[in-house]
Amino acid sequence: MAAITRLQQLQLLHPPPLTLRRSLLFHKPKQLTRSRPRSFSTSPILCSNNSHNTPESSASTVGANASIVGDLLDYLNESWTHFHATAEAKRQLIAAGFHLLNENDEWDLKPGGCYFFTRNMSCLVAFTVGEKYNVGNGFHVIAAHTDSPCLKLKPRSASSKSGYLMINVQTYGGGLWHTWFDRDLSVAGRVILRGSNGSFVHKLVKVKRPLLRIPTLAIHLDRTVNKDGFKPNVETQLIPLLASKLEEASVETKEKSTTTSSKAAHHPLLMQALSDELNSNIDDIVSIELNVCDTQPSCLGGGNDEFIFSGRLDNLASSYCALRALIDSCKSPGDLSSEQAIRMVALFDNEEVGSGSIQGAGAPTMFQAMRRIISCLADTYVGEGAFERAIRKSFLVSADMAHGVHPNFMDKHEEHHRPEMQKGLVIKHNANQRYATSGVTSFLFKEIGKIHNLPTQEFVVRNDMGCGSTIGPILASGAGIRTVDCGIPQLSMHSVREICGKEDIDIAYKHFKAFYQDFSSIDKKLDVDS
Repeated sequence: MAAITRLQQLQLLHPPPLTLRRSLLFHKPKQLTRSRPRSFSTSPILCSNNSHNTPESSASTVGANASIVGDLLDYLNESWTHFHATAEAKRQLIAAGFHLLNENDEWDLKPGGCYFFTRNMSCLVAFTVGEKYNVGNGFHVIAAHTDSPCLKLKPRSASSKSGYLMINVQTYGGGLWHTWFDRDLSVAGRVILRGSNGSFVHKLVKVKRPLLRIPTLAIHLDRTVNKDGFKPNVETQLIPLLASKLEEASVETKEKSTTTSSKAAHHPLLMQALSDELNSNIDDIVSIELNVCDTQPSCLGGGNDEFIFSGRLDNLASSYCALRALIDSCKSPGDLSSEQAIRMVALFDNEEVGSGSIQGAGAPTMFQAMRRIISCLADTYVGEGAFERAIRKSFLVSADMAHGVHPNFMDKHEEHHRPEMQKGLVIKHNANQRYATSGVTSFLFKEIGKIHNLPTQEFVVRNDMGCGSTIGPILASGAGIRTVDCGIPQLSMHSVREICGKEDIDIAYKHFKAFYQDFSSIDKKLDVDS
């Protein structure tokens, strides 16, 4: 080890305040600074947390060379769960002037209007109606999903082992569960509170401080782990540690309230943490639905700050790019003046477990909304098969993260289809229809990128490997809508901490925005079935 200077000795003995330590941590001496490659952003962002930023306030800064990466980091840091992702999307849509609809009510829609609704606070559909829309015209849709692999609390989560309070969890989706060990974890999700007038209130909750941890076994007690691999039993060894049992008695003494089924099912210490965040009494919490979440903020990383390090990139990165593209494609008064179609974003839940739920892409949510929109905008009789005609003129972009080539495992990719980060959206192909892309839909989507000088890449899985799937085939076959599957390339998919390229976020945003603005004119140039 090199000899340390007197200044370094003093710093070790008398460390600077936390804020100064952070500035020292991210400080880069001038003599080590290299010239950076082209960046969309006007200033580097490490961990953005501007909770007051909205698409409306930041839209003016998003020009030809500006970036939405900082806004994405804000969205990721706010969206610890699918509930929070949907709620934050709702907030941004309202701030941008979209009108909130309720599926239980009659709708009153007008050409030129901007609308959205949520389902289960984990699924969202937003749309804008072109001012020149005629019933029977198509829908131009980008669909993504709000859920990510995670750990979810079991209905009865309280357990104890060897003097520790533990939290029983279920695995959700196909996560890389070994990456959840030795992380600073907490909980977030939704609760139902008892109201003062006998009603019930639905609220979201997020405990930001590190509350849980899943410790690994010391190598001294598992000598062959590096040779044989780390293969934890997800039922018995993937159990987060909450506290020592000693703490339980102090909480029970502090909270001498009537035992409820919710309190019996969950540790009083956990319930106290929730009630503190909600500013409510423990007895008022009648139901909880919580995810285990990593507390480390999303941030930029890499030698040139060219990467995004974050959880839940799959698929909140796609969701945000689609949402922002829709908002910005109609932010100016004249943006819908010549539009003949309906622009739509559909964000579904439960993609990671097959989409078979009321809030998943397997439900007819989007197509029911389309039928209602057509019916609402039809002032007079518009002829036979209005919905069917609209579907045949429609186009759907299924946006889900893609597998970038891994430099240490290049052989896992087909040698001529190795998508790289920072090189644009990946169009996914599969002859067995695991992806919904066809030669026609691929061409139309690439043509949009070509017009705007936006790069695209292509991916097929190796013949000797299985292929994943997306909501694309589900929606394409649900009503016969033309579909292309695409995604932003990333590494570490389904890890607790993933990585993607900063420039790919801006490319995806621009490609999606161009899709909304230009697809109507491009689609007219190609007729397949005449």
